[in-house]
Amino acid sequence: MKLTSARPLAALTLLCGAWLSAHAQAPAAAAAAAPVATPAIAGVVNEGTPVQLVKDGFEAVEGPMRDTDGGVLFTNNQAGRILRVAPDGSISTWFEGPLGANALTRNSKGEVVATLQKTLAIGIVQPGAEPRILAGNYEGKPFNRPNDLVADTRGNIYFTDSVPLGATGTPAIPSALYQIGADGKLVRITTDIPRPNGVALNPDERTLYVANTAGEWVLAYALDAKGTPGASREFARLALPPPPASGAASTSSGADGLAVDRDGRLYVATTVGVQVFSPRGEALGVIRLPRQPQNLAFAGKDRSTLYVVGRGSVYRIDTLTRGPERPGK
Repeated sequence: MKLTSARPLAALTLLCGAWLSAHAQAPAAAAAAAPVATPAIAGVVNEGTPVQLVKDGFEAVEGPMRDTDGGVLFTNNQAGRILRVAPDGSISTWFEGPLGANALTRNSKGEVVATLQKTLAIGIVQPGAEPRILAGNYEGKPFNRPNDLVADTRGNIYFTDSVPLGATGTPAIPSALYQIGADGKLVRITTDIPRPNGVALNPDERTLYVANTAGEWVLAYALDAKGTPGASREFARLALPPPPASGAASTSSGADGLAVDRDGRLYVATTVGVQVFSPRGEALGVIRLPRQPQNLAFAGKDRSTLYVVGRGSVYRIDTLTRGPERPGK
């Protein structure tokens, strides 16, 4: 059939282009939506437990933390929001502001504390109010990019600060691990971790875990009765991603957020999935997700649901265990 006008030809071209585009994207979309189930990890999950999608399509997601009623708070830092998943699964905005909250914890007073990446600070946040800054610099020099944090029941807050990837020039201060004491004093614990990231406390709060994104170990710091850190040790060796078809194998685990359960197991969000370790640092298994995990926390009314966020998506996994009984993570 002869086309006598450019308009029908243009329409046919658009239709063909749309069809080809949709079919080209279909495998990727199907892979993202494909159901994922867990392996059996004794005391953690049964084999075949589904990884359930709560919601996706966010600009960026980080910092999950159990809310007081069993729901979960998490951050959409690029949009300047802290969002809340209620126990019934509905999602609402809990806090909105331009300060770029990334990670969340709850202190011994029950207040929500966040790493604020736009203002490079640690602050207490609550709906309808400006954040109250707890730490905004170290010895007069600004932080690089406050990343993750955790609070204990003694009033201490531990947080990491990392030089952003791709930063040019010499930073004013190096990447470091810090403590804000119960008295409000800021102490730099160490600058020896190349890329400090996720932090967590074991159930009795006598061990502080720190992820090193650039390496293959989660480090453990002994804490005394007041929460003062002592020496560190290599605690859990992480599985690394498979080497590319060409080039050298990676020496970076991509370790990000951390969580613990009431029995002292450690959960690490990494490039290969959520890696689970015993209280002695023994590898127990890996829970893989449709998208790479970035952070995680136990929530739900009985703290038995593991919420995992990453790459714009929020997932939940029903477990055989529970998170520790304390206000924060």
